[in-house]
Amino acid sequence: MIYLILISILWLIVFTKKLFFWVYLWQLKEYHIGRFQDHFRTYKGKKLILNYLLLVKILVLLGIVFSAKLGLAEIKPNLIYLVGAVFFVEASFVFRNIWQRSLKKPVLTRKTAVVLSTGFSFEALILFSLFILEFNITRFTFSLLFLDVLAPVIFSALVLVYQPLAVILRNRIIKEAKKKRAEFKNLLVIGVTGSYGKTSTKEFLATILSEKFKVLKTKEHQNSEVGISECILDELGLEHEVFIMEMGAYNQRGIKLLCDIAQPKIGVLTGINEQHMATFGSQENIIKTKYELIESLPTDGIAFFNGNNQYCLELYQKTKVNKKLYGQGAVSAEEENLAGAKAVAEYLGMNQEEIARGSQKIEPWQTGRQVKKGINGIDIIDATYSANPNGVMAHLAYLKSLPGKKVIVMPCLIELGPASQEVHRRIGKRIDEVCDLAIITTKDRFKEIKEGAPNAIFIENPAKIIEKIKSFCGPGDVVLLESRVPSQLIKQLT
Repeated sequence: MIYLILISILWLIVFTKKLFFWVYLWQLKEYHIGRFQDHFRTYKGKKLILNYLLLVKILVLLGIVFSAKLGLAEIKPNLIYLVGAVFFVEASFVFRNIWQRSLKKPVLTRKTAVVLSTGFSFEALILFSLFILEFNITRFTFSLLFLDVLAPVIFSALVLVYQPLAVILRNRIIKEAKKKRAEFKNLLVIGVTGSYGKTSTKEFLATILSEKFKVLKTKEHQNSEVGISECILDELGLEHEVFIMEMGAYNQRGIKLLCDIAQPKIGVLTGINEQHMATFGSQENIIKTKYELIESLPTDGIAFFNGNNQYCLELYQKTKVNKKLYGQGAVSAEEENLAGAKAVAEYLGMNQEEIARGSQKIEPWQTGRQVKKGINGIDIIDATYSANPNGVMAHLAYLKSLPGKKVIVMPCLIELGPASQEVHRRIGKRIDEVCDLAIITTKDRFKEIKEGAPNAIFIENPAKIIEKIKSFCGPGDVVLLESRVPSQLIKQLT
């Protein structure tokens, strides 16, 4: 009985950790099945389903089954103790993650709270059922191990079970947001979309327009139909004259849905590249989806296009509504985004003094990167907000302008579909031109980066990354942290 209680506790620790992780992963992918599936094309995703520990568990399960069928009673106890050893090892990893503050867990929302509560109830029900059923230590340990192996399927199914309810609530929120938006007849809505530059352009525009207008903007990562609807319902008031919304999508008709909710009169297309091609399926689908903003504008609306982006230029040529180009000749992404914000401000009647005054109020974090003083006098550029090919190139261009040795720390980019290899080769060549050292934290396209950047090395462990940086960099040198690097790495470097 003591053994059963011990193995139950170990199983509960391991199983709960997996509940947290799989709900976290679904939330990270915004409950989008295409994005979730694409994760398993990455090196880390493949390791979730193809690893030695999982193989050991399957072999133990098979061993228990066959030894029972063959009547090999002397073998079963060893297999049962092996189950306990496996859970002990996994539980040790859990405690290590907690100690290192690297345990993956979802952000608590109404949805995740419901899913997690159901998961906890399921765990309690399993243990209660196994203890009250006719006692059989083999069946007990086999059941726990079998459930552990099926954890990804169980918890993914748990998330998906609640999706119909989530869709109903989502549609209700959208309906209420549309109704409220319709009450604001004089509200000017500006939609900002693109593969890159959306957030910075939105931030620049909101800061500049605030010199003359009462402005409401969507918050960080609030660029989906639910996020925009919640912003309208929770924050839009009679005092607001302008509503600026960042618009994101992973499938065709996604931008059209956002336009139906908020009814923009001004559309800003910041640039198009290969980002999220894995979910869109092709570059053509990406272009069509971004252009849905322009197609949704009213006849008296106006479209602004980034003149430094080839796809935007092509769309500009075919557009029939009132339109303007911006950013031609800009030497950086930041200049492009600022030019777009200024162009909209000029169109809305702001004079140069007002625009200049607003531009001076733009803060460093609004550019998508922050420069911080790090350990040993090293300058740290924190550009971990998001990542796409153009953003990486822009940050490398900024890095090149700085003195001292230059280091980039970044994972390989995801959701680029068939364009992934070529994009990473391009990034590798640029890294070679700018950086003295590149530390790549994931393996997916490390080979392609290495082709262009011989100075690139693969290090996954945050402690080893910090050790490498300390030995390589000194006062005045610069480290660029790009995309989703481990949070503990950022904390320990700054």
